[in-house]
Amino acid sequence: MTTPTGRRVTLVAAVAENGVIGSDADIPWKISEDFAHFKATTLGHVLVMGRTTHEGIGRPLPGRTTIVLTRDPEWTADGVRIAHSITEALDLADELLRDQPADRQVMIGGGAHVYAAAMPYADEQILSEIPLAPAGDTHYPEFSEKRWREVRREDRGKFAVVWWERVFACGAA
Repeated sequence: MTTPTGRRVTLVAAVAENGVIGSDADIPWKISEDFAHFKATTLGHVLVMGRTTHEGIGRPLPGRTTIVLTRDPEWTADGVRIAHSITEALDLADELLRDQPADRQVMIGGGAHVYAAAMPYADEQILSEIPLAPAGDTHYPEFSEKRWREVRREDRGKFAVVWWERVFACGAA
């Protein structure tokens, strides 16, 4: 499911045991090592995120080209590109990556609606498993482990990072 220019699409998220990724437009835990992991993983890539996620951060993240996905045709923000659908965001990412090194990817950084919209296009998921079960109003979308396989796992002490790759069966998309 690479983009038309052959770029990989990767979902990057921190997910609690109960699937929570957010509460009241914030992350319900503060693990600096996971923030550092997100930065290291997404640095130098095109980062797609939803408007609420972007507004929660409050600024474009340095070292990444940010595309903000919003349904509001009037919304603007300095330092980001804007798209109104996941396909528009991926097309824009392709345009931005066209003349870039081959290892540059499209990273999806949340929130829940953006992860869900991007899931059919994703090649990989890099999920930080947070060993907590906090209350929250935002959840990572469920996915079938028949269509994904765990390819790597690293214990980072306060959390684990798990890499999932899409499984392609003969004749299946």
